[in-house]
Amino acid sequence: MLVENAVIGNFREGFTIQGYYIIKEVELKKSKNNSKYLDMVLADKTGEVNSKIWDYKLEESEFSKNSLVKVKGEVINYSNNLQLNISKIRMTNEEDNVKIEDFVPAAPIPAEDMLNTIENYISRIENKDIKNIVSYIIDEYRDKLIFYPAAMKNHHSIKGGLLYHVSTMLVLGEKISQVYPFLNTDLLYAGIILHDIAKIDEMDSSELGIVEDYTFEGKMLGHIIEGIKNIEIVGEKLKADREIVLLLEHMVLTHHYEPEYGSPKKPMLKEAEILHYIDKIDATMFDIGKALSDTPKGEFTDGIWTLDKRRIYNPKALD
Repeated sequence: MLVENAVIGNFREGFTIQGYYIIKEVELKKSKNNSKYLDMVLADKTGEVNSKIWDYKLEESEFSKNSLVKVKGEVINYSNNLQLNISKIRMTNEEDNVKIEDFVPAAPIPAEDMLNTIENYISRIENKDIKNIVSYIIDEYRDKLIFYPAAMKNHHSIKGGLLYHVSTMLVLGEKISQVYPFLNTDLLYAGIILHDIAKIDEMDSSELGIVEDYTFEGKMLGHIIEGIKNIEIVGEKLKADREIVLLLEHMVLTHHYEPEYGSPKKPMLKEAEILHYIDKIDATMFDIGKALSDTPKGEFTDGIWTLDKRRIYNPKALD
């Protein structure tokens, strides 16, 4: 069955599809029998799908990242994940009458609204040094925050994904602090806002929210170290209390929790402990929600990579 103008969120095994998609990733590879193929990730507003062009004859790819292409192919199931085997592909032209912006996965809330949410939480911070440091850093990154994703792949890897991640974490942090009123919300809100902000330095993203690669700083240091450096520099510039600077640095330093994920120390502040779990909850729920949005009632999702390829059931009895 040929499905015209199929969106990725509606792909099903056995479909033959034809439609327009963005090339998010592309790499020329060799198979076990030494034949060449293009390994691609195609995306639209509803999701992304690994795609293959088998028996590729050229010495390098004629397609590049962030290009909009028209594709025809067959959807198959490979290791509990959908994959698209491409039979026809070409670059779009003026006659197609399509715009790349219409195919970019993006946060469901306008960027300005999410910025307003963050600034509202900053306004609630009572400690002068914490408020000044957070405000200064947000102002430095404001222009890029509008479009930056929170990751190259996986959770919140969409246009405006970093803002979306932070704003939903702030709401969750506020609710948790109501259950545990001994948490210091100044420190918690600041940690949430600052924990991933240096991903803007770590990744090289286009204004479409698509990451080309990691920056040199990102490869050498990563966003945790870059984030700590920023707090140190701004804290000194604003002549902030030294302990406040160290508390904020500790929040960023420990939010990944484990050394293998980039945190050389585990949290030694109650706010840092809860920040780690808020971050984990928000990232996990985003990936689950995205997978379930593409899954009919009564069926299981494809394997979710960030959940060790676990498949999540979408109950049909809970409508």
